[in-house]
Amino acid sequence: MNETTSSHRTSLHRTLCASFQDFVKKTPDEVIIRTPGGATEITWREWDKRVRKLAAGLAALGVKRGDTVGLMLANRPEFHLVDAAALHLGAAPFSIYNTSTPEQIAYLFGNAGNKVVFCDERFLPRVQEAGGGVEHIVSVDDVSDVDGVLTLADLEAKGDPDFDFDAAWQAVEPGDLSTIIYTSGTTGPPKGVELTHANVIAEADAVRILFNANAGDRVLSYLPAAHIADRVTAQYFAILFGIQVTCVADLTKLAEALQDVRPHSFFAVPRVWQKLKAAIDVGLAAEPSGAKRRIATWAIETGVKAARHKLAGRPLPPVLAAQHRVADKLVLAKLRDKLGLDEVTGPASGASAISPDILEFFWGLGIPVYEVWGMSETGGATTANAPGQTKLGTVGRAVKDMEIKIAEDGELLTKGPTIMRGYRNDPEKTAETIDADGWLHTGDIAEVDADGYVRIVDRKKELIINASGKNMSPSNIENAIKAATSLVGQVVAIGDDRPYVAAIAVLDPDSAAAFAKQHGFGGASPDELVEHPELRAAVLAGVKEGNQKLARVEQVKRLRLLPSTWEPGGDELTPTMKLRRKPIAQKYATEIDSLFADTPDDKILQP
Repeated sequence: MNETTSSHRTSLHRTLCASFQDFVKKTPDEVIIRTPGGATEITWREWDKRVRKLAAGLAALGVKRGDTVGLMLANRPEFHLVDAAALHLGAAPFSIYNTSTPEQIAYLFGNAGNKVVFCDERFLPRVQEAGGGVEHIVSVDDVSDVDGVLTLADLEAKGDPDFDFDAAWQAVEPGDLSTIIYTSGTTGPPKGVELTHANVIAEADAVRILFNANAGDRVLSYLPAAHIADRVTAQYFAILFGIQVTCVADLTKLAEALQDVRPHSFFAVPRVWQKLKAAIDVGLAAEPSGAKRRIATWAIETGVKAARHKLAGRPLPPVLAAQHRVADKLVLAKLRDKLGLDEVTGPASGASAISPDILEFFWGLGIPVYEVWGMSETGGATTANAPGQTKLGTVGRAVKDMEIKIAEDGELLTKGPTIMRGYRNDPEKTAETIDADGWLHTGDIAEVDADGYVRIVDRKKELIINASGKNMSPSNIENAIKAATSLVGQVVAIGDDRPYVAAIAVLDPDSAAAFAKQHGFGGASPDELVEHPELRAAVLAGVKEGNQKLARVEQVKRLRLLPSTWEPGGDELTPTMKLRRKPIAQKYATEIDSLFADTPDDKILQP
């Protein structure tokens, strides 16, 4: 362990700024921010140089300790530059989702009260239309002839050469705001979660200990910066631990970026893990050699068997151990290499529930994906599975210094050093969420076993109560279906006050296109795909398989495929890919009602 790693292992600095400046002194020539292929590489010394210039420029615009600075940026190096510059002034940089409409942007700016916003050139029209109290718009792309818009060079040129940068960052306190995370708004307008330097340092430290994160490790920044997971695992991991960040601006290039970076830490939402599994499923189905297909299938099944023993704490029987060595050499190691996850030590899944079957699949490949649970309000992961401490089907145990308990009605409560300061400008909602004893009421129904492992049942407000009064978890039903067939991209279980559970679903466009090509109807339109007998039969088989993992009352009795694609930030999905259940129920009311008709039409699949 090198000196820098050791010093950061023993104690962390009181603020992000102090940690940043320590790394500048100790490892000035280490590349800390880059883009895939190394097209852009920024060392600590270069990062600091730009931060000093940008901070002086922001100060010249009137930004000071306690202010806020808006960011509407893709995953690019400039985000890390301007975010850190604001931090060094004692200001709170906050990000907004790139899918936000002008109306949504105006609401967020009104709540945050920022006078300055940084954005990509492509977002300029929306930011300008939003207006609000913003006085300065800074484009991180070089723009010309755009009235009132500054470039980064313009901003840097405004800085006073005598600005006392060191005095500014040294005045920052642990209780100062480090950022505001706006919730994705599944049940109403977004709430501004205020997180301090102390909050995010406690969170990053807890995650670092679980997954042994060290200086020199590599991580991808590809999730939206408005998502707490990207802030912690990219920006704060870089600043606090010296973990090198590669910015992936185009999510469609994630597979190539994984191969380029070969990350040590890799956090993904369940949909990303589902897509990675689907890519393997599609690749196997397309393999022309029957022998190779059979060998690959055997190897994956052997890996899963070995993983089950490992997870149960049992030694592998000699025959299985020998088979697993062969399977790993022939197939599994090659799949890990192809995914770019051959060096990953802390792969994790969170933000919403994932099927244990999908986790088991990756454990079988030798990629132990650890499910974690947390919220923006808790600063990120609050419970976590980790190396040597994993139970599939749970979200693990409370992380360092965090407490959990179950309320009388089954709601999960938590408190500790990562809990938010409160919702911005909303003392009433803050008081509703954090009680007088400091316990944060999460809104999740959960169970805790004798070993302290937490199992999330579902959101308190989303539980299905059928016509017979039976309580069910919609996400449990949905995940069972998605785990059984890669053809289904999103599925919504419906059964509240209904006689049985039914569902609407949309296809995964990549898997559906590959299936269509393999079966001789490639190029079919979305309407043609959902009507095609072979594809419908394959989906139906998947639903039947998923139903086998569910109690009889939970099983999907009818399903309707919709010829549409649901995009993050659209009517159906939040930017973090959570289902917007109420808007879905309203938008597809006719299709949903048809699932419960006395005589179903021919568009409905019946397992």
